[in-house]
Amino acid sequence: MPRHQDSRSPRRERDSFTCIRCRREVPLSSYGTKHRNHCPACLWSRHLDIEPGDRQSPCRAPMEPIGIEVRPDGEWAIIHRCTACNTLRANRLAGDDHELALLALALRPLSRPAFPLDLLGGGGGGAW
Repeated sequence: MPRHQDSRSPRRERDSFTCIRCRREVPLSSYGTKHRNHCPACLWSRHLDIEPGDRQSPCRAPMEPIGIEVRPDGEWAIIHRCTACNTLRANRLAGDDHELALLALALRPLSRPAFPLDLLGGGGGGAW
């Protein structure tokens, strides 16, 4: 009787995956990434790894893109937070990531600041 291969098995040969959020078919290979697990359209990911590329995380929950990290060499990475266990991960950009989605994510802190911007005008009694 043939053994069924676990979908989490690293031996399983695939060339794409279906996005957990927007359901698009996503190619595994793209310029700039070796262990792709995020969608280039909506930037959502899945909690797959304990260490990059190992695909050993038992969680498997969706990971929401919550921010952008700019590394010392100027490279950008997407910060993802797991919707189940709150684990944070940084994922390198891929060459086909949607530029407007990345820009919207990078500008999110300006559109939803953590403090009222009207206090910066001088009338708020701050140290400015």
